[in-house]
Amino acid sequence: MPSAKILKEKEALVAAIAEDLKASLTVVFVDYRGITVEQDTELRTELRKAGVEYKVTKNSLTEKAIEQLGIEGVADYLKGPTAIAYCKDEYTKGPKVLADFAKKLDNLSIKGGIMDGAAIDVAAVEKLAKIPSKEVLIGQVAGSLQCIITKLAIGLDEVRKQKESA
Repeated sequence: MPSAKILKEKEALVAAIAEDLKASLTVVFVDYRGITVEQDTELRTELRKAGVEYKVTKNSLTEKAIEQLGIEGVADYLKGPTAIAYCKDEYTKGPKVLADFAKKLDNLSIKGGIMDGAAIDVAAVEKLAKIPSKEVLIGQVAGSLQCIITKLAIGLDEVRKQKESA
């Protein structure tokens, strides 16, 4: 039986994991078995640039945190070596970086994830990765609005020319 000190430490770790899970819009579970230190460093650097936290914790502690939050369907993602990416400010950043690296590295694979407190499978994570960033989406909406306004201006100008010629 572990000592009271060790139990308190583990409880604190579980609470920290649960807090990270609660604060995240998306969480992605990754199997990192077989990647080199250089590849791992490159991955961590890219995730850090994207504002994504990337951690390796004991699966048993992560399972306890997930149980505390009442999230179901995640147990299969926590088998074998598992790294966790916590995306707290945008839904797509973590999945996008991890999907890109999974394509480059044969040994890195996405297991699944959590979005808005519910388990999602690999296909859902990959769909998230394909969604353009917030800035690109805003640009697309602005471009569409500009196109509509331009067509309206051209149409009104044509009506003006018709009335002047009549």
